[in-house]
Amino acid sequence: MERFELRFSGNAPLAGRAHVGVVASGDLEVLIEPANETVVSVRTSVDGFEKVWRATLERFFARHPVAARIEINDSGATPGVVSLRLAQALERTKA
Repeated sequence: MERFELRFSGNAPLAGRAHVGVVASGDLEVLIEPANETVVSVRTSVDGFEKVWRATLERFFARHPVAARIEINDSGATPGVVSLRLAQALERTKA
C-alpha cells in the first residue's frame, strides 16, 4: 500500500462534487470536489508507480486544468482506466 499527494496548476472552477468508480481489482474510485488549487491524494495497492501516476495526471490536467481536491483509491488500475475515471468524475460534476 502506498500513499502520496501531487499538486498541479489549475484554475477552472468545478460546478460540484462527484464520486465515481469502485475499489476493486483493476479499478479505482475517484472523489472530486471544488477547491482553490488542484491537489490529488492517491492511495494505491501497487507500490513503486508514483512516476507513472504523475505522468498520467500531468497529461490529464494539461487537458483539464480544473481547481479541485481529488481523492483516488486505487486497486491496480491501468493509466487508461485512471484517465477514464477522472473524465467520468468531471462529467458528473456538471450534472
